[in-house]
Formats: sequence, C-alpha cells, structure tokens
Amino acid sequence: MTDQQTPSDIRESLGLRRVINVSGTMTSLGASIVVPQAIAAMSSILPQFVEINDLHRMASPVIARLTGGEAGFVTASCSAGITLAVAATMTGPDLAAIERLPDATGLKNEVLIQTGHVVSYGAPVDQAIKLAGAKAVLVGQATSCYPYHLEGAINERTAAAVFVVSHHTVQYGLVALKKFAEICHARGVPVIVDAASEYDLKVFLAEGADIAIYSSHKFLGGPTGGIVAGRKDLVRSAFLQNMGVGRGMKLGKESILGTIAALEAWEKRDHAGIREKETGYLHLWKQTLTGKPGVTAEIEADPTHNPLDRLRVTIDPREAHITAWDFADALAKGERPIIVRDHEAEHGYFYMDPCNLHPGEERIVAGRLEEELRKARASNEIIATPFEERYARRISGLMRWPD
Repeated sequence: MTDQQTPSDIRESLGLRRVINVSGTMTSLGASIVVPQAIAAMSSILPQFVEINDLHRMASPVIARLTGGEAGFVTASCSAGITLAVAATMTGPDLAAIERLPDATGLKNEVLIQTGHVVSYGAPVDQAIKLAGAKAVLVGQATSCYPYHLEGAINERTAAAVFVVSHHTVQYGLVALKKFAEICHARGVPVIVDAASEYDLKVFLAEGADIAIYSSHKFLGGPTGGIVAGRKDLVRSAFLQNMGVGRGMKLGKESILGTIAALEAWEKRDHAGIREKETGYLHLWKQTLTGKPGVTAEIEADPTHNPLDRLRVTIDPREAHITAWDFADALAKGERPIIVRDHEAEHGYFYMDPCNLHPGEERIVAGRLEEELRKARASNEIIATPFEERYARRISGLMRWPD
C-alpha cells in the first residue's frame, strides 16, 4: 500500500482513520495483516454449511504438528483459551461439572500465578482465570518470586498454575518456566502458558507446559482467535467447555478454517527474508532520527526472545522541545496517523515495531518523524502535556460511545 488512497482501502468509506501500525501485533489495532491463504480459505467456506466439530477435528493435527503438542483446537481468543484451559483442569471431562461452572462447588478451584505476571492485555490476566469460577492465587511479590513461594502455595485445592509470557510482565526476579513446571509437576499440578504474542510455537510445551495458548491473529496472520495446544486429555476437556462457560467464546467456520490455513502458511513462510526487510525499516528510521537534537534511536531485541527487533526512541524534551508522549500523540494525528508502542512513554521513550507495514509505509513513517520533530523544534516552548492529562484523555476516549 502507498500513501495514495486506493479503492481497495475500505476505511475511508467507513469513516475510519487510515492508521499505520508501528506498535506491533496489537489487538486494539486489528493485530496483524491477515495472510492471503487465510483470506482465501475464509472466503471459500463462508457460503457453505459445515459440521463445526469436523472442522475442529481437522484443525487438531495441524495444531499438533506446528506446536509439538498432542492435540489442539481454536477458540475466540487467547483470553478465552486461558478460561477454557483453567476450567478443564477443574472439571476434566465431567459434563455435569462443566455445565455447573462457574459454580466450582466441590472442585479444586485455586490457580497459581506469579504476582509479576498479573498484567493487563486489555483486561486483567487474572480475570480470565476467575471467569472459569476459579480463584487466582498470587504467588510471591511483583519483583520477587522464588521456588519456595510456588512450592508453599500448592495445596489440595490447587487446580492449575498459569505462566504468562509477555513484554508486559516483570522480566527479572521470577521463576522461569522450566523450574516453574518442574515444581508444579512434582505435585501433580498442570501448567498453562499464555503465549499470545509469541513467535516460537514449540518452545513452551517443550519446556514443560501442559497447555500452551497462542494467538492466531498476531504473528500467524490469521483471523481473530486463540489456539489451545498441548496434552490430549486437557485439550479435550478444554474443548468440552464449549458446552458450558465456553459457549460465549465460540467462533465460526471461517475462523477455524482461516486459522488452519494461517498455520499451514506459517510452515512455508520466508521468516529470514521477512526479518531482513523489517531490519531495513528499522535502519531507515534510525538513520532518519540520527543527529536530531534531543533524540536517541537504538535498535533493541524483543524482551521475550521473539526473532524481531524494535527501535527505541528516547526523547530529551529540553533539546527536542517535545516530550516522548507528545511526540507519540503528534504522530498519531493527521491524514496518516502513525501509532507507536508507547506504553512506557512516561519514562521518556517509545518503541517502533516494523512487523505490520504495507509496502511504502516505512517511508511515510520516516517522513512523519522528520516533520513532527521539525514542528516541535520550531516551537519557542517545550511541548509538555502533563502525563496525567494524557492518561485522563485516553480513559475518556474509552468511555465515549455513539449516541
């Protein structure tokens, strides 16, 4: 896609902004560019009737092959996958218990999670646990969790333990997955890994997870959904939750087939070639920012070891005449809004992610970087909106709803 409006871009007719996503695989922006194979598969099945359980049976061996698990299925989202997997550890295949949930009377209902893993991905992680009727038991402190904390939290009411892999979690002082799984398995506790935004589809089951949950619409480039993979008995019990709390988390024929197609395309993707192209974008942006007063641009590796880098843009407002968050907000305005990864902007920096660009958009981004910095430098005063006002404005925007 270029900066010129084309008939294929539906956003203008819908009154939607033509945003350029340099934030990453964010659900709030539509997650990713859906691969052609998934689009074709979804279009082909939409006019047809199909027995949904047969589609799920088709998906399972594909998921198993790509993840190294024994079985798998597709649900509405990774958040839904956490709820269904937790419910599975509570009920097993007991259909009566499945129908009773979220009433967990008589069932093991405590689910362990390290305190430093209780983050928000748009909603609190522990809420996905509670939706199953379970009680989230926080283990350790936010920046300090040792094996003895985990061992001491396991008791006769423990149904499962959840481990979250995300750049939002605390990245130090916590129990790593291998040790986490070792401790849990020694006491017969299954481990559920939330790996929503992770590139490696096999490592988490290999390191001890009994269930790993992946997004089908982020790095895979499939339709919106969550992939539940792992131990066959637990996957089956999680799938059976569709007769209970999972009913509201179901997805259609097009999403199941589209996910199968995205997984199969993943096997054939030129991963090295894509990374080389994305690295070129990063170097273009870094070169654009080099020498700009008050701006430092450095390429950094992904904190959860995904095979991609991002550009960290650090702003000294005294020299740049603008704060990091005001710079981010300036980029997010105009005819071609550019959305950066700004969840840490109050610390004076934001990130730029290259993995979701259409051809030519990298040059539009470079031009806007120069334009907004030039405008800021022309200001006689430092553009510095109080961060609290920015936060309040965002909350107000969330609460806004059409009349």
